[in-house]
Amino acid sequence: MNNHFIFHDLIRQNMESERFRELHWTGTFDDYMSIAARNPDILRTSFQRVHDMIVSYGSEPSTQLNSKDGLHWKFFDDPDNDGDNAVFGLDQPINQLVSFFKSAAHNLGTEKRVLLLHGPVGSAKSTIVSLIKRGLEQYSRKPEGALYTFQWEDENGNWVDSPMNEDPFYLIPEEARADVIGKICQESDVRYPIVMKGSLCPFSRWYYNHYMQKYDGDWERMIQHVRVRRLVMSEEDRVGIGTFQPKDEKNQDSTELTGDINYRKIAEYGSESDPRAFNFDGEFNVANRGVIEFIEVLKLDVAFLYDLLGASQEQSIKPKRFAQTAIDEVIIGHTNEPEYRKLQSNELMEAFRDRTVKIDIPYNTTLQDEVSIYRKDYSTKAIQQHVAPHTLEVCAMWSVLTRLEEPKNAQITLAQKMKLYDGKTMSGFTEENVKELRDEAQREGLEGISPRYIQDKISNALVSDYNYVNPFMVLNEIDEGLKHHSLISSEEVRQRYRELLSVVKGEYEDIVKNEVQRAISADEEAIQKLCSNYIDNVKAYTQREKVKNPYTGQSEDPDERLLRSIEEKIDIPESRKDDFRREIMNYIGALAVENKQFDYSTNARLQRALEMKLFEDKKDTIKLTSLVSDVVDKESQAKIDVVKTRLIEQYGYNEDSATDVLNYVSSIFARGDSKNAT
Repeated sequence: MNNHFIFHDLIRQNMESERFRELHWTGTFDDYMSIAARNPDILRTSFQRVHDMIVSYGSEPSTQLNSKDGLHWKFFDDPDNDGDNAVFGLDQPINQLVSFFKSAAHNLGTEKRVLLLHGPVGSAKSTIVSLIKRGLEQYSRKPEGALYTFQWEDENGNWVDSPMNEDPFYLIPEEARADVIGKICQESDVRYPIVMKGSLCPFSRWYYNHYMQKYDGDWERMIQHVRVRRLVMSEEDRVGIGTFQPKDEKNQDSTELTGDINYRKIAEYGSESDPRAFNFDGEFNVANRGVIEFIEVLKLDVAFLYDLLGASQEQSIKPKRFAQTAIDEVIIGHTNEPEYRKLQSNELMEAFRDRTVKIDIPYNTTLQDEVSIYRKDYSTKAIQQHVAPHTLEVCAMWSVLTRLEEPKNAQITLAQKMKLYDGKTMSGFTEENVKELRDEAQREGLEGISPRYIQDKISNALVSDYNYVNPFMVLNEIDEGLKHHSLISSEEVRQRYRELLSVVKGEYEDIVKNEVQRAISADEEAIQKLCSNYIDNVKAYTQREKVKNPYTGQSEDPDERLLRSIEEKIDIPESRKDDFRREIMNYIGALAVENKQFDYSTNARLQRALEMKLFEDKKDTIKLTSLVSDVVDKESQAKIDVVKTRLIEQYGYNEDSATDVLNYVSSIFARGDSKNAT
């Protein structure tokens, strides 16, 4: 078979003729009204449609918000694209965003406002807007997101589109609309109030009046020159989605928003005032029925901002030489901190401030959410090089720490605050305490380091001469980049960021020490034996019995030294040892009642204590510190190789990164031994 036939088959498999016909449906005005009577959702406003689109993907209780009303909206996980543009860690501002759309959907006032997303650079403002735009494109292709517009038959029998993709409902005379809406409400369940207060654009009004005059006011004959069609939104085709980015102030022209005269058609139609000689192709025009995005909206010239006010408050625009023209679209702008401060200090912009709903989009302040951002770009699927365990985590630690405010409670460090935000437990702190920590912060997440900076530094490390990347490689890149970081406002801030790198290195040291300890003490049989010994002694202690020595066979008192050597590993004080031992025995007893056998791994605290005890007993025999030396005996090397294999198989290291981390941890222990000797 020829290659071109194979390609045709592949293309044909992914093209559905039935689907194409559905999206390109055309029919009469009566067909459209029959659809509206059965499904009033086709009459939704742009705000109602966006709200339903978000809700259609579902929600679940948020893990970030303590409130019972706090939801995580799955739409912002970007499920249609396998999470390529997912938003992480912003449940609170996204809840505010969804509330804005819900209020606007019920005509409670926010439908007359400009939605302003405000936050530092790289905080996902553009991503959120992009998700809404892409989502609308997909939603308009689904049966539940269907919407319609119409075409006019011109004098030559050709069909010409309504340039602003208006709803065919606007062809109904205003005096009859209330009765038609009432009839639709009688026949169908209506979830939202049906709002059809707009009017036809100048182009459609011309055709409407032309045919009404031709037929002496006979509306039914006029409507025969209308063909209704399905409307599919597309930013590429400039249908239902507009984007405007300010340029040089001297070159800004309002026609970019509201359209301009088509001078070539003036000769055909004879007048600049003929709407057929006007291009209704400004961003406001093409975005009708959908969404318009204003990039860096506060850089707009003042004259543009006045257009914006009319578009939001009056829901109309003023094309050159024509009357006010109704629009129905969501207006979303986004801006950064310096531009917003200018807005606040400009008294002339009070009207604009009054007509905006500002939602802060901060940086992540939750460690795991920040890690998710980097994991998306640097997973094993995305890159070929090996990224050592905890590399992304330490990068995320540092970026989150730069965004946090120092806690007012002197008993807690910034690193501990970060862990509490990440859901870790800490003695003496409840969920309410964590909420108080968040509430006392004034600008947390609105300042600090952008994820883009971290991504750049990880990328720098990935293109180095090594075939893998470890935490220190990236931390060195971060440190080096601070010298020339253009967004760092002062030397004091730069110094603070460097100090936070030291904090992160300390945290990483604790993590890898713990990991190597677990790898060394991961001898299942040895832990089980140590656990049995501990439990036998605890049982004898709590029941005031003797315990049999496995070596001598003699009955002896419980081995208090053994018990304390294990309990001290998890900070059980002398005064609490009896309580802890009773808890263990009660736990074992409860399992026995359910015919279940006790296993050390079911009690995380005890497991950690046993592992640390076993590590302490083994670290001298394994001579990990000998790695620092060039000479390693065969027996020690064999033991080290076992540990290295565990790090590779159980913890995700490769040969090189496992060697690195063992060298690093051995130097830590050598340093500790040196201090102890001193």
